[in-house]
Amino acid sequence: MHCKDVSIHEVKFPLNVENIAKEMNDWTVYGGSEYLVFKNCDSYAVLKIFKKNTAGIFKKVSGYEILSLPENTDFVQDENIDVLNIPTLVLIQLGHKEKGVVIKGMFSHVVFVKDLKPLYLEIIDCIPPSPAKLGVLVKKALDSNFVNLPVVTHETIIDITSKISKIETEAVMFPCKASGIETGIPTYYLDEGTSLAHDVTLIGCNLSRKIFISLYKRDAPFINICPIKYIPKNKKCIVKCCEIKEYCIVENNIIKVPWSADVPEVAESIKTLFSNR
Repeated sequence: MHCKDVSIHEVKFPLNVENIAKEMNDWTVYGGSEYLVFKNCDSYAVLKIFKKNTAGIFKKVSGYEILSLPENTDFVQDENIDVLNIPTLVLIQLGHKEKGVVIKGMFSHVVFVKDLKPLYLEIIDCIPPSPAKLGVLVKKALDSNFVNLPVVTHETIIDITSKISKIETEAVMFPCKASGIETGIPTYYLDEGTSLAHDVTLIGCNLSRKIFISLYKRDAPFINICPIKYIPKNKKCIVKCCEIKEYCIVENNIIKVPWSADVPEVAESIKTLFSNR
């Protein structure tokens, strides 16, 4: 909840159930307040408040629920934290185990988080080039506030260079020269379409293989590095797919985005993936 919903009061009494009950007797709050944070030096307690449905800017408190007392309330202050960013808040909460966390962040805004349930997203991509593009796009999407969900990510990175040791031919071919891979053996790139002076092993995806066969009228030893091959069971996953030309495609727990995907498209794809969670 944003600071517009949170009222903060510094008090001098020990923050326990009995003292809070005394303090809350005949309490009046601003009509927009939904939560109350009591602060005594470095101790915090957080209450959810219920108000009488009356007219006026200020309203009488009809009841309250103690959400956390000092022993299970932590405080975090960092002016770099965007307290409106849900993916950021869930990461902070995960670092404080079962406790509630009062957070004072950017612009001195204050929020309280507790019991956010993380939504785990596996990012599967290849390197080089490094860092993996999809991981960068997902991070930018989560930082953008376009994804108002408690998404927590993990990356599975397929290192293309680790496949070179499996090659038994005298040369290798990659889909794209932009990868900048150096191998120490004769190297070809599918996007150049040059004639082959060596037997090659193609390291790429099924589309790369189809293109190779179309260009050279034959097949070649093939190492499949398509991220879809590395998708774990029962996890929400996002991958880039060269067979998708625009937007995204959802298949069960997998969302496929095109290689040309930008940050807004990735943000929308993440929301789509978790819309039926």
